[in-house]
Amino acid sequence: MNKYNPNIHHRRSIRLKGYDYSKAGLYFITICIQNRKCLFGNVINGEMVLNDAGEMVKKWYYELQNKFQDIKCHEMIVMPNHFHCVIENIGLPSSDIQVGPDTATDTEFGEQPISGEQPILDEQPILDEQPILDEKPILDEQPILDEHVGSSLHRVVQWFKTMTTNEYIRAVKNLGWKPFDGKLWQRNYYEHIIRDEKSYHIIANYIKNNPAKWQVDKFFNR
Repeated sequence: MNKYNPNIHHRRSIRLKGYDYSKAGLYFITICIQNRKCLFGNVINGEMVLNDAGEMVKKWYYELQNKFQDIKCHEMIVMPNHFHCVIENIGLPSSDIQVGPDTATDTEFGEQPISGEQPILDEQPILDEQPILDEKPILDEQPILDEHVGSSLHRVVQWFKTMTTNEYIRAVKNLGWKPFDGKLWQRNYYEHIIRDEKSYHIIANYIKNNPAKWQVDKFFNR
């Protein structure tokens, strides 16, 4: 008899209800390596020193602009076991956009974590931690409903994960890179919708200063 798993029947989408993730806007994204294994380099004297795997991740981040015509890459940092970036959806030309009904309110767009909801992970969950700068934990394998035409955040992150994972696997086989545990990236990712210039500068400085604060970073792992 199969053991009952209570999570199977209680998975809920934790995306912002009614929010169109393909419309123009700025998003602060955080993606973590599975089990927070340090694979992308080391922080030395407050500076991030990327290894070949870290350089590979950086390369694929900027390839997003070539893959998606409505995506622009801003600040980013590859850390030993996670990745921060600011992605901008600049919007498609008006002739390419099909706008559906949008009834979401400012409350639904609020930037506080949704009460009582936690990301349901197939891998180890992140325990006893709050999202950085009120980021939203997002399950990037959840189905996306009622999205407008354009590059949804889900699709962008999923493509980035796929490209980096495939190249990492090839390098493990051909170049002797350190193997990862089942998956390169954790199933979930964190997002924060950037709503004004002040928030943008706070987040940009957070990304810039991340290596200098590595010893006290919530993702710190040796």
